[in-house]
Amino acid sequence: MNMIPPVPGGTQRQQELVRRDLAHLWHPCTQMKDHESLPLIPIRRGEGVWLEDCEGRRYLDAISSWWVNLFGHTCPRIAGAIAEQAGELEQVILAGFTHEGAVRLAERLADLAPGPLSRCFFADNGSSAVEVALKMSFHYWRNTGRPEKRRFVNLSNSYHGETLGALAVGDVALYKETYAPLLMEVFTAPSPDCYLREPGADWEEHSRRMLGPMRGLLERHHREVCAVIVEPLVQCAGNMRMYHPAYLAGLRALCDEYGVHLIADEIAVGFGRTGTLFACEQAGIAPDFLCLSKGLTGGFLPLSVTLTTEEVYQAFYDDYENLTAFLHSHSYTGNALGCAAANATLDIFDDEPVLERNRELAARMRSAVAPLEDHPHVAEVRQTGMILAIEMARDRETREPYPWQERRGLAVYRHGLERGVLLRPLGNVVYFMPPYVITPEEIELMAQVAMEGIDRATSAPGEGP
Repeated sequence: MNMIPPVPGGTQRQQELVRRDLAHLWHPCTQMKDHESLPLIPIRRGEGVWLEDCEGRRYLDAISSWWVNLFGHTCPRIAGAIAEQAGELEQVILAGFTHEGAVRLAERLADLAPGPLSRCFFADNGSSAVEVALKMSFHYWRNTGRPEKRRFVNLSNSYHGETLGALAVGDVALYKETYAPLLMEVFTAPSPDCYLREPGADWEEHSRRMLGPMRGLLERHHREVCAVIVEPLVQCAGNMRMYHPAYLAGLRALCDEYGVHLIADEIAVGFGRTGTLFACEQAGIAPDFLCLSKGLTGGFLPLSVTLTTEEVYQAFYDDYENLTAFLHSHSYTGNALGCAAANATLDIFDDEPVLERNRELAARMRSAVAPLEDHPHVAEVRQTGMILAIEMARDRETREPYPWQERRGLAVYRHGLERGVLLRPLGNVVYFMPPYVITPEEIELMAQVAMEGIDRATSAPGEGP
C-alpha cells in the first residue's frame, strides 16, 4: 500500500493533490517507492525560469524541465502563436494532406540545418525521431541493393531514448540492461569522453586519439553496418560527459571512407545548447540524419523531426508496386499546434541575438562556480555552451567515484528544493541547463544553492536506497 508523505509546509490542498496523484499516476524515470519519503511537488504555474507550487513557493528551473524549455515558462510569444493556431486548425492527418505551419517549419529547418539536409520527417518525440533515422538508414541500404547492411555502431555511455530501437543503440546500463533480451545487437566503440583522458592530455588530443578504435571497428564491420549514431559534443544522460569537435570531424571522414551513414542525435543539444544552433556546426560537418526535438517547440509541445538528404529521399521515391516507400507514421505527425510553437521558437532566434546572449550567460555560469575548482570532492567542472556539469567524487585526485548506492546527487536535489532551485543531478553529476532567459542574478542563486548542496552531499554519509 502506498504511503503518502507530507509536503513540507503543505496545506490540505497540496496533500489532496498528492494523494490523488499517487493513487493513479506512474511517474517517468522514478522508483515510485521513493515517494514514501520524497514528497511530490504540485506545480500550478510557471513564468520565465520560475515554477510555482500550489502554495506560492517558487523554484528556479535550472534544468529547463528536462532540457526542453528555451525561452522561459509561458513565453508569451510561443503561447500566443499556439492560441492563434488553435482557433484555426489544431490537427489534420499529414498523409495526403498538408498545412502552412508544417511546410513553413520544414522549409526553415532545411535552411538552418548544416549541409545538404533538405528533407524533414516529423514525429512526436526524441525517441521517435531516432527510430525514424534508424529505419530510414536500414531501409535506404535495402532499397539500394545492400540488404546485408543491417547493424549499427554506437558509443559507450551513449543514450538515444527509451523505445526499443533507440534503447538498443544506447549504452547506459541503468536504462538498457533490463531489456537486453528484447534489443537488437549493436557494435560499440569507446566514447571520446574527455573526463577519461590521460593526465596531461587536452580535450582535442584525447578526442582525436579515440577515433582509432572507431576506425578499427568500421574497418572490420563496415560491410554490415548501416550507420554510426552519436550525440554531438555532449552525452547528456550519460552524466553530461563531453568531448572535442575534432572527434565529429574525424568521424564524418571515417563514415565517408567506409560507406556508412552518420546519425547525429541533437535532441538534447540542438537549438543553441552548445553555443551554436546545432552542435555539428562546431566540427564543420553535416550528418546524413539529424534528429531534433526538446527545444524545437521551446518546451511547449511534443514534436520531433528527422532531417535527411535528397539522396536518401530519392532511394524511396518509386512506383508504389515496387514497395520501397517509407511506411512509417505517427498519428500526430506534423501537428499544427506543435508546428506553430516551433515556428514561434525559430522566430525568436531570428529576431533576437540569442546565441550572443548565451555566450555571456555561459561565461557567467562558469565564473559563478569558480570556487568549486578547488573543492576536495569535485573531480571536474566542465562546460559546453549553456551546459555546465560538476562531477562529485570521493577523491578529487584519483577521481574515485562515490558508490551509486549512496545517492549523493539526491542530497543535492533535496537541498535545492529546500532553497527554491530545481536541480536534478545525474548520479554524482550536478549540472545546469537553464532556460536562455535566466538573468545573471538568477545564475548566482543557482550556483550558490548548487555549491551548498555539494558541500552538504559530500560532507555527510550517503542517503542510501
